[in-house]
Amino acid sequence: MELHNLSPARGAAKNRKRVGRGRASGHGKTSCRGQKGQLSRSGGGKGPMFEGGQTPLQRRVPKLPGFKNRFRVHYEIVNVGSLSRFEKGAEVNPEVLAKAGLIKSAKERVKILGNGEITLGLNVKAHKFAQSAKSKIETSGGTAEAIQ
Repeated sequence: MELHNLSPARGAAKNRKRVGRGRASGHGKTSCRGQKGQLSRSGGGKGPMFEGGQTPLQRRVPKLPGFKNRFRVHYEIVNVGSLSRFEKGAEVNPEVLAKAGLIKSAKERVKILGNGEITLGLNVKAHKFAQSAKSKIETSGGTAEAIQ
């Protein structure tokens, strides 16, 4: 057996329908499209977005970019390196950070990140701490306390 001798099993392959090749073919004249109507015309039929006359989805949905998560918790971010402006042993909380201009408002939640170095022993109170920030504050002799 060689490649040129191979053929599909009997009944597995069907001849394709050759339409518009004369009346004798059985698929002549209207080419299996019927007499009249939308589907008999070239380019006829409904597009993939047609929903039976109902207003299509792309027109019902507002044109807004992206997605806004309503349940996202926003944090004001402060790096450990920027806490070095405070005095040694000082207590740093959101109110103090807002007065110093490091965050916009004391009402926002605060997260301390570990970028930078700190040598002062500060008592820092914030809503969240990065692990690296917490370890840097504690190795410098300070405390990192989470606020609820």
